[in-house]
Amino acid sequence: MGEEVRMAETAAATASEKPAHFVLVHGIGGGAWCWYKIRSLMESSGYAVSCLDLTSAGVDPTDPNTVLTFDEYNKPLLDFLSTLPEDEQGVPDLSGFGDVHDLTFGLGPDKPPTSTTMKQEFQRSIIYQMSPLEDSTLAAMLLKPGPVTALMTAKFPEEEAEGVERVRRVYIKTAQDRVVKPEQQDSMIARWPPGEVFTLDSDHSPFFSVPFLLFGLLVKVAASCG
Repeated sequence: MGEEVRMAETAAATASEKPAHFVLVHGIGGGAWCWYKIRSLMESSGYAVSCLDLTSAGVDPTDPNTVLTFDEYNKPLLDFLSTLPEDEQGVPDLSGFGDVHDLTFGLGPDKPPTSTTMKQEFQRSIIYQMSPLEDSTLAAMLLKPGPVTALMTAKFPEEEAEGVERVRRVYIKTAQDRVVKPEQQDSMIARWPPGEVFTLDSDHSPFFSVPFLLFGLLVKVAASCG
């Protein structure tokens, strides 16, 4: 608990020196609601923070089975970023099957699935095993099917590749993750090395399980990019 308090105090001091604007984006099936703890900590420390629902997520009413491209899924994020001043336009924090998932085949039974969601009976043990029970209960009530077809189309256009590499990236590794296991995270890091890697002793959902530590890391990274 001492480490959490120290990081929160450091974050508050950093905010008073140079406030940052954080744009927080959920993973598949989630929504802006995932960030309620982090948003509260950030706003209490003087930071500007925006939490977005991607298309079909959170309170967005779009049927996920109709969201078939990554650009369409990300449209709320891209529209929001286009409204920011140039000095605030950066990279958002993007928080990502088997028989533990329910699949929907919106294009027909002979086509790949169009949306997926983890079965409720597995959510606690796989996604939120280190998170408070009240948070996993909240998530069970709010999680929605995610547009898996759209995610499968995710890639950077060739003409944008060079620009993407100029953006500083960091990776926050979740050491107890049962969704994207540590060895899978290591493989992702090796394939596209970020500028720096941090590690949290967390499940797949550090915004629930270790919010103070995640908050401190996000602020630390933002301060180093200033």
